[in-house]
Amino acid sequence: MFEPQSESAPVGRSRSRNGAWWLVGGVIAVLFIGCLLASTVGLFLLRSGASVGNDGALRPAPPRSVAVERAAAPTPITLVVVATPEGGMDYETAVLMNIYEQVNPSVVNVTRFTAGSSVEALRGRFQEDDLLPLGSGSGFVWDVDGHIVTNHHVVDGADEVQITFSDGTTALADIVGVDPSSDLAVLKIDPEGYALRPVRRGNLTEVRVGMRVAAIGNPFGLEGTLTSGIVSAMGRSIPAVSNYSIPSSIQTDAPINPGNSGGPLLNERGEVIGVNAQIRSETGVNSGIGFAIPISIVERVAPALIANGQYEHSYLGVSGSTLSPICADDLGLSRSVRGAYIQQVLPGTPAARAGLRGGGEESNTRYVNLCPTARGGDIVTAINDQPVASFDDMLAYLETDTSPGDTVTLRILRQGSEYLIDVTLAPRPARLTP
Repeated sequence: MFEPQSESAPVGRSRSRNGAWWLVGGVIAVLFIGCLLASTVGLFLLRSGASVGNDGALRPAPPRSVAVERAAAPTPITLVVVATPEGGMDYETAVLMNIYEQVNPSVVNVTRFTAGSSVEALRGRFQEDDLLPLGSGSGFVWDVDGHIVTNHHVVDGADEVQITFSDGTTALADIVGVDPSSDLAVLKIDPEGYALRPVRRGNLTEVRVGMRVAAIGNPFGLEGTLTSGIVSAMGRSIPAVSNYSIPSSIQTDAPINPGNSGGPLLNERGEVIGVNAQIRSETGVNSGIGFAIPISIVERVAPALIANGQYEHSYLGVSGSTLSPICADDLGLSRSVRGAYIQQVLPGTPAARAGLRGGGEESNTRYVNLCPTARGGDIVTAINDQPVASFDDMLAYLETDTSPGDTVTLRILRQGSEYLIDVTLAPRPARLTP
């Protein structure tokens, strides 16, 4: 009679276990569904940009920016990013501001006076609206001893020279020396009491076409004026008042006007790479073509002017031109020949004494404006083993790498054969006679 009871006990325990499993499964299901809902809501908030505040309220996202909407458009968009240094200014602005801050205190205004004139007298000779003083140019401090470099034509004929610094202080300067053949001059003031800041000098071999440059000077008497541009060309030959050429000059489109003469042309580091000297213009004002005497010449001439009051240039004594292939047939040469063609050897010169030959036969060339008019001249292809591809190459080497009294070896081509000729250079005459 006890068997039914003993069999009923396992059945009750089984039912209790089943209920527990159902309860656990329900809890797991609820948790799973909750996690799924939470993930869905989070994803929605993330995509929409909405957020939930501390009070549990849903906060809408701010409107999307135009840039984001464009990025999502099917048409690709190229984004241009302009890097700006700290402070928000662009690179070029930062460079020019740094150049001006460094160099402007070194740049001076140079005013030329003639006998019997004074500042007051000169002012009386001008109308009120005429702001350009007579004989005004620029210069820059060369050393702490008071030497100032400028152009020869800025101080030519001066009886008195006044220097005005960027802080408004003035001084009188003596002319230490001038060199018309390079259009350079050195002045000197008494340095006592002046906070002289010499310029830093650059290296011409590092200068390339396209480099950014700046000019500081006094165009039209407006002192402390900064202009900027690029190096437009290298190796230009510009005329000097002595009828010689100034080789290796720098062409720039940095605006240069009357009054800039004698001021520095500067690289991005604020180093002087040239002395602004000339412009090419039909109106007398800037037309985007200016020329600066290269620092390689300035560094040779200025110390000599300081030491001796003059500078002696090396002199060969020839005239000629760059040999072009178009002239080869008329001169009886191969079109592959390159070099400096000697058209004329001047009598009594180092070239004449060394036996160089100019053209002696009329060439009857069809290209009178392009080619030599006389055949038979020597062709210089190298000087001291340095290749010569143009007449300017030879002039530049003589100007920057030699001195009077040096002996140079010329490799020449004469009637199809090569020769080596030694030439001892002499001082250049003060003026070339045409």
